[in-house]
Amino acid sequence: MNKEEIGKTVSNFISKNFLFNQEKQVDDTVSLLGTGIIDSMGTLELISFLESNYNIRFDDEELVAENFDSIEKIKEFLSTKLNHSAA
Repeated sequence: MNKEEIGKTVSNFISKNFLFNQEKQVDDTVSLLGTGIIDSMGTLELISFLESNYNIRFDDEELVAENFDSIEKIKEFLSTKLNHSAA
């Protein structure tokens, strides 16, 4: 799965679950935590979604805000993790 597909999936999830408007999209570089789009509970919901959607598990040391703060960071982190898991 490429970064653009990951970005679209994550963006749609955020729009549906946190913005309650599937038409509204968040810019990939916007801080999800800093702007209040998601909070700590939302981060847990996002992590749970990513784990179930991509059939992966995050290690404790990977569960840091830097990996989940923007769609761009999620794309980079998840792409690397998925490619590492496939190798």
